[in-house]
Amino acid sequence: MDTITLWQFAILAAASALVGFSKTAVSGANTVSLAVFAAVLPARESTGVLLPILIAGDLIAVLVYRRHAHWPTLLRLFPAVAGGVVAGAVFMLWADDEAVRTSIGAILLLMAGVTLWRRRTPSEPGPEPDPEPWAEPETGVASRGGRVKARSYGVLGGFTTMVANAGGPVMSLYLLSAGFRKLGFLGTSAWFFLIVNTSKVPFSVGLGLIDLRSLLLDAALVLFVVPGAWLGRMCVDRINQRLFDQLVIWATVLGGLQLLLR
Repeated sequence: MDTITLWQFAILAAASALVGFSKTAVSGANTVSLAVFAAVLPARESTGVLLPILIAGDLIAVLVYRRHAHWPTLLRLFPAVAGGVVAGAVFMLWADDEAVRTSIGAILLLMAGVTLWRRRTPSEPGPEPDPEPWAEPETGVASRGGRVKARSYGVLGGFTTMVANAGGPVMSLYLLSAGFRKLGFLGTSAWFFLIVNTSKVPFSVGLGLIDLRSLLLDAALVLFVVPGAWLGRMCVDRINQRLFDQLVIWATVLGGLQLLLR
């Protein structure tokens, strides 16, 4: 991080702007930012640099979409996510860069494949417009099967977000499978990741992923999150629900491929 060129800084700045855009428009698109940071910086250290930038994006997203969160879903997820975060911290004690990239890339592609398969099943119609877009859709999320699914996604989301800040696609796929509309999706995601990413800071400091040098780089890059978030907010109302879903899924696929093929 002491030898970053101007060109590399410009790439990181663009990736930081994409973080802001993803937080207010297409959640999951920041997997591209994750891959960019891992390409410019050492993959392990890049997670520590990216975390404060993600938190800045989360703060903006909460300010914009705070009224649209569905708290029963969040409360259902958090215990499982906590277990996943702890498991991810243990994994980071011994995992090298290659193990991190391969594991997360494979998980993202698997999750995207499952979601695409489910959406091509004729028995699962697309969600209808919701007059209260912040409300949890009636898709069985609160059923026994829904609780099992929430725990599974929660553990996986906690693990991936701790290991590589890659929990966004996992949770995006969960919210899509639950049938959340755009505003409910973005509001629930915003609060989820603000709380989870903030809770990861002590782990990242303890693992040596966040230090003074990384924070100095963050101080320069975080300025680019704001215009990205503004652009996302301007675009989100112009993106229809079907396109929104497709963008989330294919951003996940792209991020997974980038991690695997690096």
